[in-house]
Amino acid sequence: MRSPAAARGQEVRQRLLAAAVELIPERGWTAVSTRVLAERAGVTPSVVHYHFPSMPALLSEAAITAMRMIVSEVDGMTETAGSPRELVEGLLASVAQYDGADPMSLLFIETYLAATRDAGLRAQIEVIITGVRERIGEWLAGQGIAESGETAAVLLAAIDGLLLHRGLGSAPDPAALGIVLRRLIAEG
Repeated sequence: MRSPAAARGQEVRQRLLAAAVELIPERGWTAVSTRVLAERAGVTPSVVHYHFPSMPALLSEAAITAMRMIVSEVDGMTETAGSPRELVEGLLASVAQYDGADPMSLLFIETYLAATRDAGLRAQIEVIITGVRERIGEWLAGQGIAESGETAAVLLAAIDGLLLHRGLGSAPDPAALGIVLRRLIAEG
C-alpha cells in the first residue's frame, strides 16, 4: 500500500503532466516555462524540479504519454475492423475529430518540431510510430494485403499528413481521400 505522501506526490506529478499537455498547444513547446507550468498545475515552481529533472524531460513525458494514448485508439481499430476497408473508414473517422488547430493536433505538431532538436524525444516518437506501423502492417498481412508493412507506412503517413494539412486549412475532404486510401488497401 502506498503512503499518503507518495499518493500526493503522484497526484502532483499527474497535475504537472496534464498542465504541460494543455500549455504546449497554447504557448508552443519553447514558451512553456517552469513558472507558467507550476501556476497552471497549482504548485510552486520548486515542485516542478522535484518531480522532473528538467522542463524538456517533463514536456517530453507529457507529450509522449498523450501520443501513446492516441496511438492506442488507432491500435484499437484493428481489433474492431472486420476488413481493411473498415480500418480505413475508422482512420478517416478519427481524423474528423481533429481539425488541425485543436489542442491535440497542436500538441503533436509541437512535439514533432521539438523532436527535430531533441534526439531523445525523436527516438521515443520513432518507437511509437514504428510500433503502430508494424502492428497495422501485421494486421493488414493477416487480411491478405500485399506489401503490408509498406502499405501501413503509406496509410499512416497519409493520415498524419491529412491532419497536418487540416491545420493549414488546405486539406481535401476526408471522404474524397477515402476513395484513394481504400484503393491502396484493396484486397489483392
